[in-house]
Amino acid sequence: MARLVAMQPRQASPWASSSSPLLPSSLSEFNGAALSISLQKRRRTWQPKGALQVTASSAKKILIMGGTRFIGVFLSRLLVKEGHQVTLFTRGKAPITQQLPGESDQDYEDFKSKILHLKGDRKDFEFVKTSLAAEGFDVIYDINGREAVEVEPILDALPKLEQFIYCSSAGVYLKSDLLPHFETDAVDPKSRHKGKLETESLLDSRGVNWTSIRPVYIYGPLNYNPVEEWFFHRLKAGRPIPVPNSGVQITQLGHVKDLARAFVTVLGNSKASKQVYNISGSKYVTFDGLARACAKAAGFPEPEIVHFNPKEFDFGKKKAFPFRDQHFFASIEKAQRELGWAPEFGLVEGLADSYNLDFGRGTFRKPADFTTDDMILGKSLVLQS
Repeated sequence: MARLVAMQPRQASPWASSSSPLLPSSLSEFNGAALSISLQKRRRTWQPKGALQVTASSAKKILIMGGTRFIGVFLSRLLVKEGHQVTLFTRGKAPITQQLPGESDQDYEDFKSKILHLKGDRKDFEFVKTSLAAEGFDVIYDINGREAVEVEPILDALPKLEQFIYCSSAGVYLKSDLLPHFETDAVDPKSRHKGKLETESLLDSRGVNWTSIRPVYIYGPLNYNPVEEWFFHRLKAGRPIPVPNSGVQITQLGHVKDLARAFVTVLGNSKASKQVYNISGSKYVTFDGLARACAKAAGFPEPEIVHFNPKEFDFGKKKAFPFRDQHFFASIEKAQRELGWAPEFGLVEGLADSYNLDFGRGTFRKPADFTTDDMILGKSLVLQS
């Protein structure tokens, strides 16, 4: 039988009594922002569509699939602070907890003493079924799921599951001339995120109470996808920033801490039952504007921007720019209207938060690689001579 492991010896369990007080819901690295939902007010009978009847109590036994890299790091802290029992399901190849920049020793030790770990491979379907059935979780947050087949054993193991909250992607939408993308827009069954679409369909067909979150581009401290880091590397080196084509392509970024709050906001929320929500920042930005925003946020001079035609180069398997070369942004109006959620970070403010708590401290996920830059800049110099 699978065994849950606490990261430290625990004091008297807050689960001994259902009347135990909840922990405070603010955290220093979350900009001191209180969560918009008070779990103490969440005791109600819940009857979402499809005749599902769920009673939402103040505290849940929650399993996060993943949780040690990026989104889950911030989400798990919020959930623990709200008084939930949180278990991370991982392969155990990365440390289960790490102290975040700006996080006090006391906050970190409090989190570390409460988080639980279930070690296993989610692709070992028999292990998933037996271990989850033995524990009987109330809520699943699936942060790293990519294929529907990975979700089936979870649903099989937990027939009384109260809610399945899924991290999808705005990348599922079919490319369109009509923007922003709304949740009702056509999707692309051939996109590289088709597995997420199939997962959403599976959840709906199984009759579970599910909610799907579709972020656009996510940024913030610990980001393993080189989004803002790509710009910071070039700004620090004092190099020009190569931007494809005109540079007026419009895109959208959402801060990971705002995303984490959105994930908590849908928990036990009847309005979120069997719903999809786009989550991102409130502003759209051009590629050139993003380069300038990164410079402003990190305190660098305004950068030199060099535009290039990607069709003139063979970059092999390397990416010359971290974004898809197209307009790509989504409406967050539904989440604002139905959930009462709104992003707290403006773009420059959010990029400053990322820089000051991560790259500016000398930490990053990938080392600088200017190979494609040199190809672009070398050709640019030839054309200018």
